[in-house]
Amino acid sequence: MLPAARNSVLRAARTQLRQSQPIAVPQYSAFARLASTLAILEQKDGKLNPASLSAITAGTKLGGSITAFLAGSGVKSVADEAAKAKGIEKIIYVENGAYDKALPENFAPLLVENIKKGGYTHVVAGHSAFGKNIMPRVAALLDSQQISDITAIEGEDTFVRPIYAGNAILTVQSSDSTKVITVRGTAFPAPETEGGSAAVEEGVDPKSEAQSEWVSEDLAKSDRPDLGSAEKVVSGGRGLKSKEEFDRLMPPLADALGAAIGASRAAVDSGFADNSLQVGQTGKNVAPQLYLCAGISGAIQHLAGMKDSKVIAAINKDPDAPIFQVADVGLVGDLFDKVPELTEKLKSQ
Repeated sequence: MLPAARNSVLRAARTQLRQSQPIAVPQYSAFARLASTLAILEQKDGKLNPASLSAITAGTKLGGSITAFLAGSGVKSVADEAAKAKGIEKIIYVENGAYDKALPENFAPLLVENIKKGGYTHVVAGHSAFGKNIMPRVAALLDSQQISDITAIEGEDTFVRPIYAGNAILTVQSSDSTKVITVRGTAFPAPETEGGSAAVEEGVDPKSEAQSEWVSEDLAKSDRPDLGSAEKVVSGGRGLKSKEEFDRLMPPLADALGAAIGASRAAVDSGFADNSLQVGQTGKNVAPQLYLCAGISGAIQHLAGMKDSKVIAAINKDPDAPIFQVADVGLVGDLFDKVPELTEKLKSQ
C-alpha cells in the first residue's frame, strides 16, 4: 500500500475508534484482473470432437471471456462449426498439418505461444488422452502446476477433484498466474452447439520442430455410439468367463438398446474386450442416462468411472456383490440366462 493511502486509512481508523463506530478498511488488490479462458478443442480428420466442448462449459463457470483454440489441417471449417457453440467469444485456429496428430513436442509450444500472446488466466482442456498428453508439457513450459481431472469450480482459483479412485474429494487453490486445468467431461456437459456467433481468427504458429514422428495407429472401428459420450452403455465383466461369451451376449444386448459397449478392467485384462472399451479409473469415465452391467462385481476402480451415470442397472448372481450398493436396479441371477432373456424382450418391443 502507498504511504499516503496507508496514512489516510490510519487517520480514518483513529477517527472511527474515537466515535465508537465500526472501522471500514478499503481493500486494495494490485493483482486483481479479469479472468480469460483459453479452451482447447480437439479435432480429428476435419471433425470436431464434441466431448472436448466440456472445456467451454468449464470456462463459463470461471467467468470472463472464453476463447477456443483449434489446430491442424483443414481446421478453418472446424473452427467455423465450433463458432456456433454458445459461450465462446472468439475462436483461434492454426492451419498446419504438422498438428494433426497432436504430438506434444510441437503442439505444446504452439499453445504456449498463443497463451502468452492472449494473456489468458486459465487454460482448459478435457481430461482425455489428448489433454493428458499435452497439458502437462504446457504447464511445465509456463512454470505452472497443472490441476487435473476437476469435477467442480468453486472460484477463479479454487477447484475440486477426486482422489483415491473417488473415495476422497480434494479442494485445490492455485496461486499460479496462468492456471492449467483438465476437466472431467462427465462433470461439465457440452454447451449447445447452435446459437453462438464467435469471431474466427488465425493464431500464431511458431512452427516448432517435433522431436517425435507419428508412425501409425491401429484403431478398433465400430458403428455403435462412442463409449465416452453415449447415452446408453452396456458393460461386461469377468463373470462372462470368455471372449466368446462376451461377444455372444454383449453386442446383441447393445444393439437392442442402441447402446455403446464397455468392459471392466478384469474383462479387458482377461482378453474378453479391447482396452479401448475399458470403463474405470484407468479407463474411460462415462455418465450415460443408462449404464447396464452384467458380470461386474463393482470394484472401486470400476465404480470411479461410471458412478455419475443417471440410472445404473446390474445383473449378477451374487446378491452381496458391491455393484448392488450403487445400482438403482438390480437383478440377481445367472447372466447367461438373464442377458439373452432381456435381449429378446427388448427386441420384441
